[in-house]
Amino acid sequence: MKFSVYQLTRRGSRHDNQDRMGYCYTRDSVLLGLADGMGGHPRGDIAAQLALQTIASMFQKEAAPVLVDVRAFLRRAIFAAHQDIQHYARTHALKDHPRTTVALCVLQNGVAQWAHVGDSRLYVLRGGAILTRTRDHSHAEQLQQRASSRDGAHAVETKVNRNVLYTCLGAPQLPFVEIGVPQPLEFGDVVMLCSDGLWSQVPEDELVRLLSDRPLSDAVPEMVELALRNKVSDSDNVTALAITWEADGVPDADGGVSTRGIQPGVFASTFQSGVPEPMPDELDDAAIERSIAEINAAIRRAADKR
Repeated sequence: MKFSVYQLTRRGSRHDNQDRMGYCYTRDSVLLGLADGMGGHPRGDIAAQLALQTIASMFQKEAAPVLVDVRAFLRRAIFAAHQDIQHYARTHALKDHPRTTVALCVLQNGVAQWAHVGDSRLYVLRGGAILTRTRDHSHAEQLQQRASSRDGAHAVETKVNRNVLYTCLGAPQLPFVEIGVPQPLEFGDVVMLCSDGLWSQVPEDELVRLLSDRPLSDAVPEMVELALRNKVSDSDNVTALAITWEADGVPDADGGVSTRGIQPGVFASTFQSGVPEPMPDELDDAAIERSIAEINAAIRRAADKR
């Protein structure tokens, strides 16, 4: 496999950053993940990190070097993450459960397969157009879909708070896990996961334009900065993880990461490991950016050694 990838998160004007993201891969399979800890509940950062850590750990164990059944894995991994968040809440005697959204995508055998819970989104782009995007598990999106089906293509304005979700990880009830239709990939296809801090502030046509016209290393930072500028006074955490699929046998793909030299059983990951205890001082925005910059620099160095 060969792919280009770029990821970035910014705290915005919030006190801390409760978004988490990362990707991991074997020789023949890639997992992308993004989780957005939910405000209004305790320790959303823990819920998001624990969810991705659990899912990445399962991927490491089962992708040998491919997943036998991707759809079954996605469902099982999300439910396992949900259970681990609930266990954390019980162990720490929290009065309310930490909660998070999650969006996952597995790229394997030239096909993208994904699952999500909540309103963190996945986009698949080809040739300057959106092939598909996930539908938010929110009451506002439900109303929009009902109105569109009733009135044709005309969406309606609604006063329903778009942040009110009807499913998530960590809540007392089981999450509703939506599994997407497998999408065969072509050279140059772009897959992006992002939190609502991005998609709610940047119009879709602008997302498409940037991802289609710019390399990921330019497009992702520009989208994130645009989202922050569009809501300066009360900007949410803004996070994006994007990958460009580059078919094997194309030796001159710029900035690509090739997995062909990876031996069976070898696993690479950018997911954080370990769930920290609640601390009085969170990582500041600069520290988070330094961490992401170090990861992206390592990716570029690996690509240069091909």
